[in-house]
Amino acid sequence: MSFNERPTTSKDTSFDSFYTEVKEIEKRDSVLTSSQQIDRLLRPGSTYFNLNPFEVLQIEPGATVEEIKKRYRTLSILVHPDKIQDNKDRAQTAFDIVNRAWKTLENDVTRKKCLDVYEEAKERTDHMIAEKRKKLRKESKGFENIPEDDPDKYKHAIYVMVMKLFADMERRRQQLDQRDQEERKRKRETEIEEEEKRKADLEWQKNFEESRQSRVNSWHDFQSGASKSKKSKKQKRMHGMIVPPKFKPESR
Repeated sequence: MSFNERPTTSKDTSFDSFYTEVKEIEKRDSVLTSSQQIDRLLRPGSTYFNLNPFEVLQIEPGATVEEIKKRYRTLSILVHPDKIQDNKDRAQTAFDIVNRAWKTLENDVTRKKCLDVYEEAKERTDHMIAEKRKKLRKESKGFENIPEDDPDKYKHAIYVMVMKLFADMERRRQQLDQRDQEERKRKRETEIEEEEKRKADLEWQKNFEESRQSRVNSWHDFQSGASKSKKSKKQKRMHGMIVPPKFKPESR
């Protein structure tokens, strides 16, 4: 995905709500209580926040696999359903989210894809900043600062772009899954149709063979009956008449 590609415009209202309500990136507190961690993982907008496994585990993208694994173990213990007896359902949901994030980052291929999202988010943000500066220069306001000159706001802009890219990826995944399901459904319907046609052809062939034998038998019966009828008629003619002797001329 190139940073020159224009970001996808989302019509998803829940994402728009999430996008506008994102606050300044807070300092990650690794000592949140079990209840606080569950609330964090299931908070409003969590559907989009939790697409980012680094966000779920509260760990920086530059962390090593061992550091990620250590963080996963700590967090999974905090939200484990066995630990939260008063609300096991919410705890189970939170635990599944944490486990899914670890499985994503544990795998070299999927972890690389997530890191690529961060890299692209930085490239897009830098491109956006460059366009802002270009616009200010055209307006003879090149001396003015832009919000992203503040390091925290620059980091926040990258953070927002990261979340948006993860959301875009998820939407594309869902679209591909839907197309794949529709294709499998169409293929299955075609297979069923062909199977039904094959069965119909076999049934027709079977009925044809059976009726053919019946027709052959009927024809044989007919031929046999006709032959017997002719013989019977001949015999009746023979039995119902006196056949005179042949006339012989008298010799002198």
